[in-house]
Amino acid sequence: MILRMVVGLAVLACPGPLGGPGAAAAEPRPRARDLGIAPGIYEPGRFNAITDVEGVRVGHTTIVEGAAVRTGVTAILPHGGNLFRDKVAAAVFVGNAFGKLAGSTQVQELGTLETPIVLTNTLAVGTAVEALVAHTLADPANADVRSVNAVVGETNDGGLNDIRGRHVTREHVLAAVRGATGGAVAEGNVGAGTGTRAFEWKGGIGTASRVLPAEDGGHTVGVLVQVNYGGQLTIGGVPVGRELRRSASAIGRPPTGDGSCMVIVATDAALTARDLERLAARGIFALARTGSSFSNGSGDYAIAFSTSPETRTRHGETAVRARTLLPSDAASPLFQAVLEATEEAVYNAMLRAETMTGNGITVEALPIDRLRELLAAYGRRR
Repeated sequence: MILRMVVGLAVLACPGPLGGPGAAAAEPRPRARDLGIAPGIYEPGRFNAITDVEGVRVGHTTIVEGAAVRTGVTAILPHGGNLFRDKVAAAVFVGNAFGKLAGSTQVQELGTLETPIVLTNTLAVGTAVEALVAHTLADPANADVRSVNAVVGETNDGGLNDIRGRHVTREHVLAAVRGATGGAVAEGNVGAGTGTRAFEWKGGIGTASRVLPAEDGGHTVGVLVQVNYGGQLTIGGVPVGRELRRSASAIGRPPTGDGSCMVIVATDAALTARDLERLAARGIFALARTGSSFSNGSGDYAIAFSTSPETRTRHGETAVRARTLLPSDAASPLFQAVLEATEEAVYNAMLRAETMTGNGITVEALPIDRLRELLAAYGRRR
């Protein structure tokens, strides 16, 4: 049995069927900016990750076992305190609801988030909900809590992974939550992206960020994606999917679009839940830039939250208090930032992902050398 757990920045080399021959010794695959792909006009933060939003932390548990288990968990924490007692403003936007997003209706009703956000595979949603409830109840400060709205999203990794075996456990979920850190975020075949596929290549976890200049508010936006959807891959406007289709029989055939994508958007801007929903919508809209077909079988969801203390709700508070909020007329630069960061996060997920064999199939990684040539031919490399 081979078990690999990735928490925070600890990326472990995986031999044999996971990475393919020689994968452990290979140089790390590039991120988008290493290839000159830099969508938009705004600059990224220090780590070009969702953790550039102060206080946000990410943890992964990656499960690779035998020849058929390729799955995992990714946890996103808006801040390091007690989320139930100090709830952050949040909202959900649904692009196509062929999926399972536990806890979404209460987020939409109350406009708050009171647990970490957990991403995993489709049949592990119930396990993750149970783990988040246990995590919340275990805090001594929550001794009076009798209701917990756990938020869990998913994509289906049942191709590379023995999803029916339900190999994700409560301990895997709690490890991702407890091990979440700030700083650089592991991408590709990690956490909830371990067994995912996208555009007929290997998918994964990706992240990116944007920092607005002072004249546009100076706020930070970060995005993390779990990429498992389809369509016709487009990178920086280049029809990569059309140009790199891997067999003559595929030419002229509509590419498969089934799958799903979870988009998590964080910002330090003091936005209301209503404007956070509009921010989340841009996360879904950005998938069109990458070639998403938003097919019938694709579950596409975005969750956006604000870390601003101005928008937080203290559990049980009833007194009136003044808040300083960003007006809707000032939100357009944030919308632009989400579009840019989401697009780049998708590219990072696919570029960092490695070829994987699992459950009897092999899914190839996006071919970097051929992609470099294609970008150069279209004049897209900076």
